[in-house]
Parts: sequence; structure tokens; C-alpha cells
Amino acid sequence: MGYPEAMHASEKFIVLAFLGTMAVLYVSAGSILVRAAWDRLFGRRGRRQARAYRRGRIWLRRAVLAMAAAGLVCMAYGYFIEPRWLEVTRVRVESTRLRGSARPVRIVQISDIHCEACAGPEEGLPGIIEGLAPDVIVFTGDAVNTRGAVDRFHRCMSRLAAIAPTFAVRGNWDVDYFGDVNLFGGTGVRELSGQAVKLTVAGADVWFAGAAAHSETGIDAALAAAPAGACKVLLYHYPDPILEVAARGDVDLQLSGHTHGGQIALPFYGAMVTLSRHGKRFERGLYRVGRTSLYVSRGIGLEGGHAPPMRFCSRPEVTLIELAPPPAAGDRHLRPGQQLAGTPEPVPLSRSARSGGRFRTLPRRSPSVNCPGASGWGRSSTLRRAS
Repeated sequence: MGYPEAMHASEKFIVLAFLGTMAVLYVSAGSILVRAAWDRLFGRRGRRQARAYRRGRIWLRRAVLAMAAAGLVCMAYGYFIEPRWLEVTRVRVESTRLRGSARPVRIVQISDIHCEACAGPEEGLPGIIEGLAPDVIVFTGDAVNTRGAVDRFHRCMSRLAAIAPTFAVRGNWDVDYFGDVNLFGGTGVRELSGQAVKLTVAGADVWFAGAAAHSETGIDAALAAAPAGACKVLLYHYPDPILEVAARGDVDLQLSGHTHGGQIALPFYGAMVTLSRHGKRFERGLYRVGRTSLYVSRGIGLEGGHAPPMRFCSRPEVTLIELAPPPAAGDRHLRPGQQLAGTPEPVPLSRSARSGGRFRTLPRRSPSVNCPGASGWGRSSTLRRAS
């Protein structure tokens, strides 16, 4: 399995076509403004010629200027607003291997934080995630863009590990540029690198397996560490191995990131660049391949290096995944996002999920983990609508 770090030919074509269109637009807009300024400063043409010019071309000039202005507004939005506009996404995944569970297992996934030396969206993550009352938190790689941000990342991870058991894997940035940095030491986060750990929630066992980016053998070793027939969740930065993972038939859910949902996406088209060998096939969101579900997170932060520091049509996200047993025979089918009878209703915490009313916080015991040092994860909370 090979994982590309360069764009596909189709992605290069789309990017070049987009940049070419923008260049033509702004060169045209600039020439219109220069010509208008020249006419104002040095006099107009003859009346007859000016009238004909205005009748035939004024609509085109106005359209070009309007599109150029709209483009500037979109760039300002993508730079100043969307990267800080965090969205909470809720999905439901069913597994027949969870039939003994009294309720869904609440998994919060975050990915691609890409911490910088200055404060970013990660500062508000612990408060948002605590409000979602997770049973477990998973981080699917790409921690920092610079060594100066490691302390900030450590503080964020420490706060998350105090909320619920937290597992993490390394992404391509963590392996390629910060392989010598201890990203998770002393935070309470369990890094998975070819291992699997059992988590018991509501009477059901869920095995979380994970491997660092570029480690194909690590995936096999991690999944082999979980017993046959168990409910398995694979953490891996790239979505690329989903076809091989699904072919195994024993993985219930793969959680990945890496694509950022394109980071800059086009309306009605989606991601222009994914840096995935599957291209746009698994660019963002929830997919089903055979018996395996895949969720590809849009991530939190911004790609480092030479990538533009902006997002467009690809808001940063925190994902709440309810891993649940299928409904019993005779029960009505539950659509994704619905709750099983008797379980608490999740509370919208982002501005995109508007909700009125007041809420009160009720304590709930944290699940147990069968790995060393698993005690002392702290308390999580279940939010209910106050009557």
C-alpha cells in the first residue's frame, strides 16, 4: 500500500484550472479599473464612441468587477472566519458485535490539529468535547506544524485525557517531521503504534487498534492483537487502506483524517485536493465499504508548509460517533443521528446546531480500560434538557 504525498494528475488539472480562472478574472478586473482611471484622468472618447462602448460592454465590466469583489470576500471569509468556525458533526454507526451493549458507545474523533506557536481552535476543544459526554476520545494524527507548538499540543491533550480515555496515532507530519518528538508523553493519552486496547462500555467490549502513518505492518499487528469476533475500531491517519481493511471482514469502523475535506473546496464539487490515492472517493464524512464503516474527518487545523492558511466550504470539525448495536427485531429503524430509546439526547454545542432551552449536567461514571495506568481518567458528563 502506497500513500501519496503529491497531487494526482486530476487534482493538478483542477488546481491549475482554478488558478488560471482566477488569474484571468483579476487581470480583467484590473484592466477595467485602470482603463476607467485613465479615461477619468485624461479625458473621454467622443460621445458616439463612448455611448456605443457603454451599451455593448458595461454589463460585462460590471459582471467581472462583481465576481472579482465576490472572490475577495470569499478569500477574507476563508482566511478570517471559517478556520475558527468549529462544527460538531454527529453520526451513528451500527455493529452486530455490540448486541450486548446497553447503549451506544460515544466516540469523539478529532484529527489534524496542526498546532501553531500561536493559539488556534485547539484552545476551545476540551470544553466542547466535555460537553459531548464521550466514553472515549480518539486523535487520528498530525499534531503540530512547528516544534514551538509542542507544549501547546501537550496542554490540549492533557485536558482531553482528563475527560475520558484518549487514544492517538501519529499522522504523516508526526512521522516525517517530528518523529523524534515525544508528542504524547506525560499527557495521559495512550499512543497506539501496532497495538490494540480493550475498552469496556455499558457491558460491551470494544477494541481500539491503531498504527502510525506509513506503517502497513502496524495495521496488521494491531488488528491481530484483538480477538476474533470482537468489535474493532481502527485508528489510522490515512483513509487509503480502507479497501484492504474492509476485505478482512473483521473491522467495524475505521477512523481517519489527512484529507482536511480538501481544506479549500468548491461548491457543488467538493475537495480540489485530497492527497489520497483514492482521490475524491473518500474525501470526507461517513462511508460504508462491505461490513466496515469509514469516517474521514475534516480535521481541526490548517496544513503547514506552503499550503494557503485558509479553509473554504470545509469547516473544522469535531465528530461524535455513536457506535451502537442494530435495533432489535420489531423496533423501528433508526436513522443516523437518532438515539436509542432511553439514551440521552445529544446537545448541539456549535453555532451550526442551534438549540434553545436550558440544560443541567448529570455525572456519569467513566468506562474501564484494560491497559496500565488507565485509572484516573476523570469524570465525563451527560447533558440533558432541563424540564
